[in-house]
Amino acid sequence: MDLESLRIFAKVAELASFSRAAEQMALPKARVSTAVQQLEARLGTQLLHRTTRVVRLTEDGQQFVERCRQLLADAEQLQCMFQSNPAALRGRLRVDLPTMLARDHVMPRLPEFLAAHPMLELGLSTTDRLVDVVHEGFDCVLRVGALGDSELVARRLGQMRMINCASPAYLRAQGTPQTLNELDSHRLVHYAGSLAASTAAWEYLDGQRYRQKPMRCSIVVNGTDAHQAACIAGLGLIQVPAHGVRRHIERGLLVEVLPQHTAAPLPVSLLYPQRRHLPRRVQVFMGWLEQVLQPYLADAVADGTSA
Repeated sequence: MDLESLRIFAKVAELASFSRAAEQMALPKARVSTAVQQLEARLGTQLLHRTTRVVRLTEDGQQFVERCRQLLADAEQLQCMFQSNPAALRGRLRVDLPTMLARDHVMPRLPEFLAAHPMLELGLSTTDRLVDVVHEGFDCVLRVGALGDSELVARRLGQMRMINCASPAYLRAQGTPQTLNELDSHRLVHYAGSLAASTAAWEYLDGQRYRQKPMRCSIVVNGTDAHQAACIAGLGLIQVPAHGVRRHIERGLLVEVLPQHTAAPLPVSLLYPQRRHLPRRVQVFMGWLEQVLQPYLADAVADGTSA
């Protein structure tokens, strides 16, 4: 058994799909299928149940895939054992980042990372939706906001200070709110992961507890760029991470309002699948990403704000 066949089988098992495994490994689907068939022939057992709609592990396959993953992790550790030179890191990385963080902070610094690790190939997804880390084959993802229950490992990086904004044109037309009660005559640009009906609300600290004040909204968006653009266009107020709109405030496109009533800072976390040994290339990238984002995530701490 060669390591490449084991890697292919492990990826098919992880994604429950020959097609997705072939796509993520940049291999022809026929090569992936043949590798698994040859592996089963060598072992003398069926590892996967295949139908036109489902690929799932057999009982033998379930036992084998666990040992297989351990062996692949050990092999990678051995390969990197004496490689102190960062340029020696090789392989493919699949990462998902929120659109704003990728655009404003990670992309500008990526050339230096890839120059230091020329043998690495990076697949970078930028989206505001919650991707399925395991089934979509990501090595790690960056999440902004509270984390739900998950079998993933979470590493907390920090938090983002929030700010309230409106466009000058909106404030000229509707007036500048000075108190929470005055929000009754204003509108919110509502950000939601889904465009299904949900309640728009203004978040604020009431003593020791964050509360929500329901508000009217004229538009619901599910992307950070659209969220900011709608506010600049004068469609309502927004509550957003401060650093993400700094350039708009500096250019006079947005104005801060109600600074005494901001939303809770948003936690920022790295998530990755539970593995016995995390590949060194993933460890190195996550360490670099944390270093790149630290100045940005220090905003809330510097202001004395805590989640």
